[in-house]
Amino acid sequence: MEQLLQDDSLPRLPGVGDIVEAKVLSVSKNEVTLDINGIASGIVRGKELIDESGETADLKTGDTVSATVLELENESGQMELSFRSAGHQKAWDELIRLQNTGEVIDVPVIDANRGGLMVKVNRIDGFLPVSQLTPEHYPRVEGGDKQRILETLQKFVSQTMRVKVLDVNEADGKLIVSEKAAWAKEQAAIVAGYNAGDVIDGKVTGVVDFGAFVEFGQHLEGLIHISELAWQRVDNPRDLVQVGQPIKAMIIGIDGTKISLSLKRLSDDPWKKAVERYSVGQVVEGKVLKLNPYGAFVELDPEIHGLAHISELSKKQIRNASEVLKDGETRAFKIISIEPNVHRLGLSIKALEDGAPTTAEGERVSDPALAGVSLDEPAAVTPVPVEPTNDQPA
Repeated sequence: MEQLLQDDSLPRLPGVGDIVEAKVLSVSKNEVTLDINGIASGIVRGKELIDESGETADLKTGDTVSATVLELENESGQMELSFRSAGHQKAWDELIRLQNTGEVIDVPVIDANRGGLMVKVNRIDGFLPVSQLTPEHYPRVEGGDKQRILETLQKFVSQTMRVKVLDVNEADGKLIVSEKAAWAKEQAAIVAGYNAGDVIDGKVTGVVDFGAFVEFGQHLEGLIHISELAWQRVDNPRDLVQVGQPIKAMIIGIDGTKISLSLKRLSDDPWKKAVERYSVGQVVEGKVLKLNPYGAFVELDPEIHGLAHISELSKKQIRNASEVLKDGETRAFKIISIEPNVHRLGLSIKALEDGAPTTAEGERVSDPALAGVSLDEPAAVTPVPVEPTNDQPA
C-alpha cells in the first residue's frame, strides 16, 4: 500500500480549490453528476451550476467539463463541485486575453444609461461609455440634454456592436469596452489613404458650439473647428453650416483616426489684401457685431473684422463698451493698427476726437501698447476660454 501511495503514475485525489477535468455521468434540471478520473464521483448543484464562461450551458452525458472542488466529501460521500468557480476564472482569463490581443468582438447591448451602454461579453456584464462610441453612434444632443442623450442611447438596446476590451479588473468586477477603439483598428488602413492637404467631399453630421463634424469616405469623420470655418470671427457655427449639408473641406491634420478639417483654407486669406483696402489713419464705417468686457468686434466688410478696445472707445474712463456702443449699430472708427499676418486690425473712436495724441506722421493714436491688440487674444485682459477639441464631443 505504501508503494502504491508513492507511485506518481497513479491518479491523485484533488484538494479543495483544485480545478479538475471530469466526465458527465448524468444531467438533470437541478444537478449534474461527474466522474473524476475514475477515482471518485462528484456532484454540481444549485447556484454552483451557473457558469460565466458558458461552457456548461448544454451539457450531455459523456461530455468532459472543468469544475472546482468545494468539498472532498458531502453527506452522500460525493465530492461537492462547482461550475461557477471554474467558469468564472475561465471567463475572466478570456477577457484578459482579449484585452492583450486587441481582438475585435461582437457584443449584445442589454441596457443603457446616461453614461453609456451595458453589454455582455461571454456572459459577463461590461460597460461601453459614451466617450468610447464611434462618431456614427455618438449622441450629439443640442445643449447636452441628459434625457435626450438617454433616449438616443436606448435605441441601441438589443443591437450588436463591434468592440475591443479596454479594461479588465476581476477584483472589482469591472469590464470596460470600446467601440471607438475597434472602429479605429478597422479604419486605420482607410485613414492611411488620406494626407494633409487633401480636399474631401462630405456631409455635415453634427454642429456643436466648437465646430462641425463632417462624414466622408468610408464612414470616416473629421472635425472643422470653429476657428477653421471662416477667415472672419465666427460666434456660432450654426450660422454657417447645418446638419445634412453637403460640404467640401481640406484635411489639415491626421492624428491616428482623429482628422482635422478646414473650410476656410479652400479660399484665399482675405487679410493678405487687407492693406490694399485699409490703412492706418483711415476713417471707416463699421458695424458692431459683439460687445464684450474688453471692447467691441466691428465688421468693416464681410471678411475683415476689427477690434475696438474699451480703452479706445472714449476719452472718458468707462467700465463697459455698452456705455458707448450698441450691438448692431454702425459707427465711424479710425484704424490705428493693421497686422494682416496675424489677422489683427485695431479701431478707435477716441482717436476721432479733437485733442487725441498723434504719431510723428500726424495720425491720432492712443496708447501705442494697444496697437497690437488681437482679435482673438486681447492684450491686458482676461483670456477668452478656448473651445474644447474633438477629444471629448459635447
